[in-house]
Amino acid sequence: MVNQGKKLNPIIYLSIFGVLTAITLNIPGGFYILYPFMILGTWFHEISHGLTALILGGDFHKLVIFADGSGYAQFSYSSLFMGNIGNALVAAAGPLGPTIFGNILMLGSINDKVTKFIMYGLSFAMLLSSILWVRPIFGFGFGFTILFSLIFLFVAFKTNIKTQKLTLQFIAIQAFMSLYMSINYLFSKNAIVGGNHNMSDTEVIADNLFLPNWFWGALILIISLIIIAKSILFIIKKESNSSNNDYINQRIN
Repeated sequence: MVNQGKKLNPIIYLSIFGVLTAITLNIPGGFYILYPFMILGTWFHEISHGLTALILGGDFHKLVIFADGSGYAQFSYSSLFMGNIGNALVAAAGPLGPTIFGNILMLGSINDKVTKFIMYGLSFAMLLSSILWVRPIFGFGFGFTILFSLIFLFVAFKTNIKTQKLTLQFIAIQAFMSLYMSINYLFSKNAIVGGNHNMSDTEVIADNLFLPNWFWGALILIISLIIIAKSILFIIKKESNSSNNDYINQRIN
């Protein structure tokens, strides 16, 4: 029998990350501990707005992140693909963005090659977004995205695959938890961005389609929860199958 070494069990680490994050969010000062990941969630949110607008035929001008965790993506268009539906999709992309990014990171962490590819890809994506869209140059958001780009590059280049997987899983959990932190926003008609009042994303959807904003907030919440649940269940199933295969191989050997 060949000893293959101790494997990384994603279920255990995901559970630990989830519990610790939930506890941290509910203790005095916990907000400040998780503050960098809240800002990362804002980047996920705003880059999703901008890229969706770009895909649907608009022009993505800039991405702004404020120190209070708010931000906005500035884009323009003469007309978007699918008209009002396109406008609604751009608005919906923001609140769905962190969940989608978290899902990609979570699923990517189960494969060594994919893990390394995503680590480098995330670093490159944040660096590229800084160069192309994050403004003002050398402002808070610019410095933040450059810093995280360098951190992800360091993790990808200098650490072992286990550390890289743990990093992806931890970031994924923080992205998922940003949904919890933004529940009030999903059901609000207005939002304060950089000290100014603006329409919330769900109100923009309601303005372009039909039904009140709380309906779209509930729909986005349900879709996000389904994505998170399917992602975690997939990890559990994958780990269970892997454990069964290891057991069979050990019996054979």
